[in-house]
Amino acid sequence: MNITIVGRKCTPRESFKDRAALKLHKVEKFFGPDATAKVTATVEKNVKIVEITLQKGGFIFRAQERAQDLEEALDNCVDSLIRQIRKNKTKLERRLREVSFDEVFNAPDTADEETEYDVVRTKAVILKPQTVDEAILQMNMLGHEFYMFRNAESEEINVVYKRSDGGYSILEPDEAG
Repeated sequence: MNITIVGRKCTPRESFKDRAALKLHKVEKFFGPDATAKVTATVEKNVKIVEITLQKGGFIFRAQERAQDLEEALDNCVDSLIRQIRKNKTKLERRLREVSFDEVFNAPDTADEETEYDVVRTKAVILKPQTVDEAILQMNMLGHEFYMFRNAESEEINVVYKRSDGGYSILEPDEAG
């Protein structure tokens, strides 16, 4: 597994990097050696935050945990990832072991109870060009956790969402990834 460790407002020690590699080895058994993992360690006032993003074959798993020290946050974050993987294990195993990403998503849909999701509503959205600030304002006025809009600067369809830490993030299309 290719592991990248990044520090925000801190420089992770070698012991943290070694522990991260050891802990992520547990997750590697699910994905194999060609998966990539990005570990971000952040220090804010009196709390440490570890975020892990795993990518393999078009699937992205993300977990973020807070604790009093980085090692505890790392342990909790890896445990959270493993819970996500186990929860969706049967669905993932079938897709991850297929020949290629394109074949998985272009194959005819097999309707069995494991892969069915209960879509209860479909909603048409008018995508007028807006700035990011306008989109965040609109999202907050609607009381939603996310909002899809056409970015006035890039003309691309974006999604803005409220993060658990109170900040906002934007999802932008990336044709390369």
